[in-house]
Amino acid sequence: MSLPASGPRAEALPLSLYLHFPWCVQKCPYCDFNSHGLRETLPEEAYVDALLRDLDYELSQAPEARPLVSIFMGGGTPSLFSERAIGRLLEAVARRLRFAPDIEITLEANPGTAEAARFAGYAAAGINRLSIGVQSLDDAMLKRLGRIHDSAEVRRAVDMARAAGIANFNLDLMFALPEQTPAQALGDLRAAIALQPTHLSYYQLTLEPNTEFAARPPPLPDEDSAWQMQEQAQSLLAGAGYAQYEVSAYAQEGRRARHNLNYWQFGDYLGIGAGAHGKRSLAEGVQRRARHKHPKTYLAQAGGPGAIQEQRTVGAQDLPFEFLMNALRLNAGFAIADYEARTGLRWAALAPAQTAQARGLIEESQGRVRPTALGHRHLNGLLQLFL
Repeated sequence: MSLPASGPRAEALPLSLYLHFPWCVQKCPYCDFNSHGLRETLPEEAYVDALLRDLDYELSQAPEARPLVSIFMGGGTPSLFSERAIGRLLEAVARRLRFAPDIEITLEANPGTAEAARFAGYAAAGINRLSIGVQSLDDAMLKRLGRIHDSAEVRRAVDMARAAGIANFNLDLMFALPEQTPAQALGDLRAAIALQPTHLSYYQLTLEPNTEFAARPPPLPDEDSAWQMQEQAQSLLAGAGYAQYEVSAYAQEGRRARHNLNYWQFGDYLGIGAGAHGKRSLAEGVQRRARHKHPKTYLAQAGGPGAIQEQRTVGAQDLPFEFLMNALRLNAGFAIADYEARTGLRWAALAPAQTAQARGLIEESQGRVRPTALGHRHLNGLLQLFL
């Protein structure tokens, strides 16, 4: 275990805001996020009010002078909420927290035409980045994944985003889908690249506990085929001008996701909404909080301590792993100075780091630490060294 330096320096850390919207039209069979199929009228006004009460409570516990560098509205499906509701929410947040001049404000959206038609209103409300849940551009694969859109709706959504003036957008795409071949995965990726997103999130489909796919597993490609898909994707994306900067993230020049980078670099973020997680560096240490997951419980408790389901202060012995589990996902790794500033611990005293370097899993140069190609391939094993 490493020894304390001087404690985390919160004032030097970027601050973000995550807002969770827990409803979807229907639950996808592979999804383990806190999302709930909408079975009744969307409580739009009541939920925005609850988010603002929750934010007020969070700030009453520890006021914030730092400006927000990013806001991310995730879910669930935030694009089920109207432009007016999103605008009211952002205006109210701006009255409570300072926005950095170049703040990135992202909204997750489904490609369904009804939601995509709202993009102009979202842009007027302040949204300057979209993350569109595509998953595949193969209609047969979309059906297998339980998605409610088709590839034509994806293309319409992209056109509408551009027409609304939101040129900065991410496409979420998955590979190693049921019975997918490497050639099919490559074709799917080519179709996504043809839409010219500024950012691509390219994830392998995995069977997560407590999902329909976990209970009734579909036939998935084997490990070697999945690895072949990933290697082919890396080559194709690099040639198309998308630089890989994290295990699953690829971006055009200057278009890396600031919000996600703040997570991966152990920055601070407020987590507001049903099931939202937050992390702040306070005088007593690094604090993590999670809100109640169920929307009805959250709606009833938002604005007071009852909305918080879990709270803990991260001990010094856990800080190295908490920092490294995300920082080592980045191709460029991290600066040792950032590790010490954001954990309050000394890198030179961290014995597992020496083991990882001896095994060829990480390399250190010019004050930075990064995973090697071998470390990337065996990332889980690398991280286990720091548990």
